[in-house]
Amino acid sequence: MSDLKETLDEKRKLVDQKATQYRTTRDEWNNRTKEHTAIRNELNAEVRELIQNVRQQREIREQMNELVREKKSIRAEANKKVKAAKSMLDSERSEKEDRTPQQGRRRERKVTIHSLRRDLQKLEREFERGAHTGNNEKKVMKRMKEISSKIKEMKATEDSNGDLKEARGMLREAMAEQEAAHAEVQSAAQAAQEAHDLMLQWNKEVDRQREHAEEAHRELRKSKKEADKAHHFYIVSLRCLHSIQDMLRAMRGATSGEGQRGARVEVQDLMSKLMSGDTLSTEELMELQRLD
Repeated sequence: MSDLKETLDEKRKLVDQKATQYRTTRDEWNNRTKEHTAIRNELNAEVRELIQNVRQQREIREQMNELVREKKSIRAEANKKVKAAKSMLDSERSEKEDRTPQQGRRRERKVTIHSLRRDLQKLEREFERGAHTGNNEKKVMKRMKEISSKIKEMKATEDSNGDLKEARGMLREAMAEQEAAHAEVQSAAQAAQEAHDLMLQWNKEVDRQREHAEEAHRELRKSKKEADKAHHFYIVSLRCLHSIQDMLRAMRGATSGEGQRGARVEVQDLMSKLMSGDTLSTEELMELQRLD
C-alpha cells in the first residue's frame, strides 16, 4: 500500500506541475490576446480616420471639378467676346482700308500692327544672333527703324479713329477677361488634381493599415485559441489533481460498506494500472473523480 501511496504522490506532483505550466501558458496567451486586441483596435481607429480623410479629399476633388466646369463656361464666354472684338476690329480696319486709294491692281498682303510687330521681333532675333553683318547690318537696322515708325504711325491713326479705338479697347478687355478665366480654370483643375492625388495616397495608406489590422486580428485569434486550449488542459489537470487527492484521502480513511465495494474495486483497478506504469487517460482520471 505504501508503494501505491508513493506512486500517487508522484503522479500528484506531476499533475500539479502540469497544471501550473498550463496556467502560466494560458495567462501568457491571454496577455498576448490583450496586446493584439489593443493593436487591432488602434489600427482600426486609424483606418476609420484615414477613410474619413479619403472622403474629405474626394469631396474637395468633386467641388474643384464642378468649379472647373463653371470656369470653363466663363472662359468660353470670354472666348466669344474676344472673337467678336477681333471681328469688330478687323471690320473697322477693312473699312478704313477700303476708303484708302489703292495703287495698282494687285492686292498686297494685309499689313497690321500685329504683323509689323511680328516682323520686327523676327529681325531683332536675327540681329542678336549675328545673322546680319557688314552692309546688310545697316540695311536691317534701317528696316527695323522703318517698321517701328510704321507701327507708331498706324497706332496714331487708329487712336484718332474713334471706332477703331473703341474696338481695340473692347479687344483688350475681352482678352484680359479671357486670360483671367483661363487662369482660374487652371487653378481649379490643379486643385482638383492635387485633391485626387492626395485621395489616392490616403487610399494606399488605408490599405496598408487595414492589412496590419487584419494581421493583428489573425494573431489575436491565434493567441485566443491557444489560451483556450491551455485553459482546457489546465481545467483537466485540476480535475485529475483533485481525483488523485481524493484517492489518497480514500486510502487514508476508507470505510466499509456495500455501496463503496464496487467503486473501490474499480478504483483499485485504475490504481493497479498506475502501479504498473501505465498512463491513465483523461476519461479514466475523470471517472476516478466521479467514483470518489
